[in-house]
Amino acid sequence: MIGIQSISTYIPQKRISNLDLMTKFDVDHSFLTNKVGVLSRAIKSDEEDTSDLAMKALTNLLELTGLSSDKLQALVVVTQNPDTNLPHVSGLLHGKANLSVDCAAFDISLGCSGYVYGLSILKSFMDSNGLKYGVLVTSDPYSKIIDPNDKSTSLLFGDAATATLIGPDPILMLGPFDFSTQGDLKGSLVCRNGTLHMNGRDVFNFAATVVPNHIEKFLDKISLKKEEVDCYLFHQGSRYIVETLTKRLGLDYLKVRTGIEKVGNVVSSSIPILLKSELDDISIKTILLCGFGVGLSCASCICERKDIQI
Repeated sequence: MIGIQSISTYIPQKRISNLDLMTKFDVDHSFLTNKVGVLSRAIKSDEEDTSDLAMKALTNLLELTGLSSDKLQALVVVTQNPDTNLPHVSGLLHGKANLSVDCAAFDISLGCSGYVYGLSILKSFMDSNGLKYGVLVTSDPYSKIIDPNDKSTSLLFGDAATATLIGPDPILMLGPFDFSTQGDLKGSLVCRNGTLHMNGRDVFNFAATVVPNHIEKFLDKISLKKEEVDCYLFHQGSRYIVETLTKRLGLDYLKVRTGIEKVGNVVSSSIPILLKSELDDISIKTILLCGFGVGLSCASCICERKDIQI
């Protein structure tokens, strides 16, 4: 029986203030606060690459848990912006961390839904192969592909990395999961010639229509009522998207977490950053995670706190 034991994060110290860009992009404080929801963005240094962010998150995890690196049997990295096309980031990370030669390592090329997909893939991989300890890393620095003159993306995306330990002494049990795809034939979110292009209206419409329906169907399928969920952790696409989901689903605002203001939309790292803050709150028993975005893809799961035996 394996599940989430611990989560660590790495958020670069460098910040770019969106307040300093209001004149450049002809926006006001209300737009930044109520629509985008981002006042400053965490940005990696010029010396850092994807595997460096990942390494810092993994190092923090091993220090936090006291787990020896040679006990790791599986390493999965979620990224769409690797250091180079070859080799895979998990291979680079494996070498930097000096992990065991018996540790499996592979990447998952997914964006904002990647953490939930990754949890399902890693748990299934470990269960089917009888593995005890695995780590899911998210590291997708979009600053590598952002045009600083593009209002729709440069005010939104930030950089961060996380590492989640999946092991035999879990705080949270994982599943059930559910997935949805709406193939992005129009290129609503696409990287061309090394630069990200986003049709904000298309992305918002997907988040505001497809995602609520996906969540409604998921909860109905597993016979779980909305009020039985203690905490909702949505991908932090923007403040307005999170608030729209909350409203359209008729959720209690106190159960919906936000965390975008000082770091930005950090893609697959947004959900685990929020989830880390819930691990020690024993009053939170049932958590719904939902990631959505590039693809266009959507993935949800239920995390259930393991019963504490007294």
